[in-house]
Amino acid sequence: MNIKDITEFLSKYDGEELSFMEVCGTHTASISENGIPFLLSDKIKLISGPGCPVCVTVASYIDKLCGLALEKNTCVVTFGDLIRVPGSVSSLQETKSKGGRIEMVYSPLDIIRLAERDSKTDFVFAAVGFETTTPVYAVLLDKIIKENIKNVRLLTALKTMPAAIDALCKTDNKIDGFIAPGHVSVITGANEFIPLAEKYNLPFVISGFKGEELLAAIYALVKLKNKGRVLNLYKSAVTDNGNVKAKTLVNKYFEPCDAAWRGMGRIKNSGMVLKKEYIYYDAGSRELMNDSIKNNSCRCGEVITGCISPRECPLFASACTPENPQGACMVSNEGACFHYFINNRK
Repeated sequence: MNIKDITEFLSKYDGEELSFMEVCGTHTASISENGIPFLLSDKIKLISGPGCPVCVTVASYIDKLCGLALEKNTCVVTFGDLIRVPGSVSSLQETKSKGGRIEMVYSPLDIIRLAERDSKTDFVFAAVGFETTTPVYAVLLDKIIKENIKNVRLLTALKTMPAAIDALCKTDNKIDGFIAPGHVSVITGANEFIPLAEKYNLPFVISGFKGEELLAAIYALVKLKNKGRVLNLYKSAVTDNGNVKAKTLVNKYFEPCDAAWRGMGRIKNSGMVLKKEYIYYDAGSRELMNDSIKNNSCRCGEVITGCISPRECPLFASACTPENPQGACMVSNEGACFHYFINNRK
């Protein structure tokens, strides 16, 4: 079918009500920016899941970074999208205004340049991400170890997607299929999702990021409802087994661990942490595998698990806006609340 026929089918669909979840922040952004929810029948609902790494980073992790930034001879290095994420007391942006030392970079490897310029400062990289970015941190570790750079450490909050999806499928939420994460699948491979598809008898469709590609993925999910299959529609970048070289390097330095997800709690074997033989390069990540710090007013956890839409949160668009975010889903440009606010997503 061509895209015109697919769009017509999806707009006129009149079968049973279906809910599909995307678990990739870039998919969330593209869905909103292309107005895809407005092209669908009211009987097809799209849910933004826990696919934004910033959105699922727990408050205690932010608190730890803020504390490190205020320590003598210590500098926290981070991507810009983490700077405004609220912890339990402060954000990195607020901590910087109070004298905390924080540097924003575009690549983790930029920390090497900073460390070489200032050997008396301990630089800590805020290593947040999913399977997509973990290989970059493995490359960084490989480089600093080989070059004997001693003033670089990582504070990790690295998540793996399959365990989180498994946790979602065990809830009472009615999810009829998943738009599987495109970037993550490049690393993991399409076969990573077969056990979940078969276990829950749900379709997983791997999609690219253009509007047409996402519409094709939604069409495929409708056609595959009640079938435990994985369909790869992003074959230009995703293979069955993924990037074996990247996975090998990750497994050299990291090992699976339990991880705390903002709004989802502790999920078994859903994270990656530095192996104990590389503990010298860890800035305290193993202390952060639980998160007991919560903002009881913010309902981001219910948003990313599909229990409510952003509009159902009492803070949405009133106390919580992109200029004054109360939760991580409003901070990030990959967050569900951010896109509901900016693009008036239905």
